[in-house]
Amino acid sequence: MTEIDMNARASVVVMISGRGSNLAALIAACCQPDYPATIVGVISDREDAGGLKIAEAAGIDTVALQRGDFVSRSAHEAAILRHLIKIDPDLICLAGYMRILSADFVNRYQGKILNIHPSLLPKYPGLNTHQRALDAGDKEHGCTVHFVDEALDAGPVVAQSVVRIEPGDSEKSLADKVLKIEHALYVDAVRKVLTKFT
Repeated sequence: MTEIDMNARASVVVMISGRGSNLAALIAACCQPDYPATIVGVISDREDAGGLKIAEAAGIDTVALQRGDFVSRSAHEAAILRHLIKIDPDLICLAGYMRILSADFVNRYQGKILNIHPSLLPKYPGLNTHQRALDAGDKEHGCTVHFVDEALDAGPVVAQSVVRIEPGDSEKSLADKVLKIEHALYVDAVRKVLTKFT
């Protein structure tokens, strides 16, 4: 795992596809004087992602690189990489980024990409995690922050948080429960990763 230079606050790029609630939590954390990170850019694969407005309101540089504007997945990813190379972040946080990154991308930033996933990995990688937990009759569910590697939702776990599944929970109610704990978990996990190297 590549060590992060922590001579100053670490520079973080957040990659999003949607509303940006985890991004908002990270922005709020970065406003605290003792938080070890600064968000230096936000990249979205959708120009209508709500998180872009959140970032812009906070004065953070944003870029939207839509998949449909590129002839191939590799061309789309190459454009993202060109943008990242200019910024040279210490850490990349995937926060509701809904595209699978290639092995080449992951290897370039090995040990520097975090993701938050709405299940207690290794249970339920991929999509539809809340319904899968309900269908399995699980008593607990939650979320995981992990390093990203070449396998889907399989990198080393940094932190997890748990919610109880109650009788009568639906996919929506369970998703709402998990979202409420995601924000604090991601903020704490980023701190944990960055302060590990100080």
